Amino acid sequence: YSLWGRFVGLFGLASNELILVTYGSVDSINESLQSLSSVGNASSLLLQPTVRPTEDRERTREGLYVFRTFDIYNRDVDEVAALSLGAWPTFEGSDQYAAEPQALFCQSDLSAEQGTMLLVTWYDGLNSWQASRQQGGKAGENFGRRAQLTLSTRATATRLVV
Repeated sequence: YSLWGRFVGLFGLASNELILVTYGSVDSINESLQSLSSVGNASSLLLQPTVRPTEDRERTREGLYVFRTFDIYNRDVDEVAALSLGAWPTFEGSDQYAAEPQALFCQSDLSAEQGTMLLVTWYDGLNSWQASRQQGGKAGENFGRRAQLTLSTRATATRLVV
């Protein structure tokens, strides 16, 4: 497997937890992690990219990375991805804050009625994250429709470990 990013919590994770995002051949990653004496428990969620990332490469930019999960009906995955992609030019182009969605993943197995999507967004800091909560125009419309398709959502703020 290859490393996409290693993240520790600012809020939403325990002080002894870590989020590890990998790509490639990840079938045995839990066994590999469990074999380390410093790891007490490992769990995984097998995901695939939707509209981002468009290339496999490790994250390197310092800042705030917010992991937001969306519980949705799997039939809505394509619409959630399209709504997000349509909103991002306005969202990323704001002069009020600095933000860039890094990835929007869905579960690899969409056969169940409900599933989880994961959005990872980079911000230059918490002030940008807070300022980005208020969206108007196309981004606001798209994010509003995405919220209607969302059964529940959770956000975790992290920082990249380089």
